[in-house]
Amino acid sequence: MAKKTTTSLLASTSPSWTVDILVCEGFVLTEMSAVVDTLRIANRVLAQPPFRIYFRSAQGGQLSCRAGLLVETTPYVDRPDADFAFVLGNTDPDHPGLSLGRVIKSYTNRGARVYLLAEAAARYLKDQRRAGATHWENAALLRERQGLFEASHALASEDGPVITCAGMGATTDIVLALIGRLTSAAAQLSVANIMLHEQVRDYSSLQPFAGAKPTITGDRDLDQAIRLMQANIEEPMPIGEIVAELGISTRSLERKFKTYLATTPNGFCREMRLNKANNLLLNTTMSVREIGLACGFQNGFSTLYKSIFGITPFALRKRRRLGGDPSIDFLNAGE
Repeated sequence: MAKKTTTSLLASTSPSWTVDILVCEGFVLTEMSAVVDTLRIANRVLAQPPFRIYFRSAQGGQLSCRAGLLVETTPYVDRPDADFAFVLGNTDPDHPGLSLGRVIKSYTNRGARVYLLAEAAARYLKDQRRAGATHWENAALLRERQGLFEASHALASEDGPVITCAGMGATTDIVLALIGRLTSAAAQLSVANIMLHEQVRDYSSLQPFAGAKPTITGDRDLDQAIRLMQANIEEPMPIGEIVAELGISTRSLERKFKTYLATTPNGFCREMRLNKANNLLLNTTMSVREIGLACGFQNGFSTLYKSIFGITPFALRKRRRLGGDPSIDFLNAGE
């Protein structure tokens, strides 16, 4: 199966990715919400919703979390066509439903990346006798049982196509990192802002997080530049004014955007404004002209929008209203 390549959604083509969420009885609702809501908001922010989400389990049917909420699932398949799979924890690393070595291999053999959260990660590390990351409670338990077991204290650890993760609240960081990798830093930031998620921690951040003053990107000048762009969306600041405020050169700022975000300052600012425009198009009754002005496009908003997304703002709004909210429709397991 040909897998989709990592690319910006602002390209002329609009890639999409299938995400399977693998659950067993007693799954952790925090992790379910972190995966589903973060991807759903990304679908809302971007003009062409890129994520299709399915719930799967060993036997299919309804499964409940510890809080008693139910989710309808379809069974695992021998030849999955998902691009990504998230295996949720369930507070019990000994649960037989987490013994998924064969299932994990069915995904990785077909080019998918698999994210194992908390207890699912602990079970995989134990069964495979590998090093990696899991929630610190699970790591402590495994050390007590096996003595020599060493789990990373980081939020996540990559081992080829398998990523072991701490789970719980850090799941949001992992999904935001995926969105940033697949789409763009501006899209990632837009989703994080809607979630009121102040800092996107990277895989190497330690758990529990008690580090220095949070940064958005890891570079304080870049953080401040982004904050200035956010604060002046209606009347974007010229790059010359931003660098004057920061006390650095234009070349230095361009290098930071290139190094950390793989884009230019102007490109990042424009995409951030377009992401806000998408959100306003779909969630307000403001006119297209009002939205353009609110996002710093004094003239030519519709023309620019169509050149980027291949559809006019009017057409996007009409299609979404006629077809419902695809960020929700995509969650139906039986599609």
